[in-house]
Amino acid sequence: MKHTRIRPFNTKATYPEQSLDNDLCQAVVARGSTVFLRGQIGQNLDTSESVCIGDAAGQTEQAMYNIDMLLKEAGGQLEHICKITIYITDPRYREDVYRVVGKWLKGVYPVSTGIVVSALARPEWVVEVDATAVIPDGE
Repeated sequence: MKHTRIRPFNTKATYPEQSLDNDLCQAVVARGSTVFLRGQIGQNLDTSESVCIGDAAGQTEQAMYNIDMLLKEAGGQLEHICKITIYITDPRYREDVYRVVGKWLKGVYPVSTGIVVSALARPEWVVEVDATAVIPDGE
């Protein structure tokens, strides 16, 4: 069985100021049921525009919106998320970020890891959320 690649792109378009040429995608559906999502940030996936500059909660809203949209495109939904990892660039963002994630994942109960990092791929991004979901058989 071939894995399904959702929203493929090349890093030349995403990071034009850098000398990169990587073929990536936003999500991979493996063996028909496991969905691996690329870390999502405060970026509109349709326009590649960074949104909510300087606003950790706003960037988290966009990241969670992206996760929801990508899971739907993969045939899943938020309740199928099993694991999330949240990266923040400042520990003071934790409460704002986790409130937003908690709102989107109320009643889901995924395992979660939170990490404070010195920076993300672009200086305007202050939070990144990645997720892995498993779509149950028959859904």
